[in-house]
Amino acid sequence: MAQGKHGGALGAVYEAKGAEEVAALYDRWSETYDHEMAIAGYRHPSICLALLARHLPRGAAPLLDAGAGTGLIGEWLGIMGYPHVEALDISEGMLAKAAGKGAYKAFHKLALGGPLPFADGHFVGIVSAGVFTSGHVGVEGLDELIRICRRGGVIVLTVKNTLWDGGFSARIAELEGQGLVARAEETEPYVSMPGETGTVPSRGLVLKAQ
Repeated sequence: MAQGKHGGALGAVYEAKGAEEVAALYDRWSETYDHEMAIAGYRHPSICLALLARHLPRGAAPLLDAGAGTGLIGEWLGIMGYPHVEALDISEGMLAKAAGKGAYKAFHKLALGGPLPFADGHFVGIVSAGVFTSGHVGVEGLDELIRICRRGGVIVLTVKNTLWDGGFSARIAELEGQGLVARAEETEPYVSMPGETGTVPSRGLVLKAQ
């Protein structure tokens, strides 16, 4: 359950030891994920949606939901006037739930952290909520997202503080120094799930591809 101090499914995915374990855990969790995360007050999707809408014009396409899960963000993006969103996720079970919402134009069962099968600059916007966190994806997943984002496009991420302080912030500074991205916005740290005790804060980040 998504209550208590990282109990049940939530605790298991935070402590996962590899991509295959993460995928299997999310497959099993897919049926109850939306309900449990709603109870926990999960904030990442709504914060990412607000940040993307602030930095990317209505109607911009195509977008990639990188770590789409059950499709919360894709559904909301459609309501907000973004007509073409594609879903990427490591879990087949989560993608099946997302497909049932009718919000995505394409589905990609892939893991972040390695090469992605998209052309340079393919997407005008990328959103990745709750992916750069414990037991999931670290800074190694960032470069490919930048590569596949169109110049002038935006990448919206949430990053857990443990990752931020463990090298993510330094890598962002390097990429800025190389002229590959510009930091368009960074939120103050916030707790992603008020219904969870002991949650490490995260921050929202908007990068503009250069």
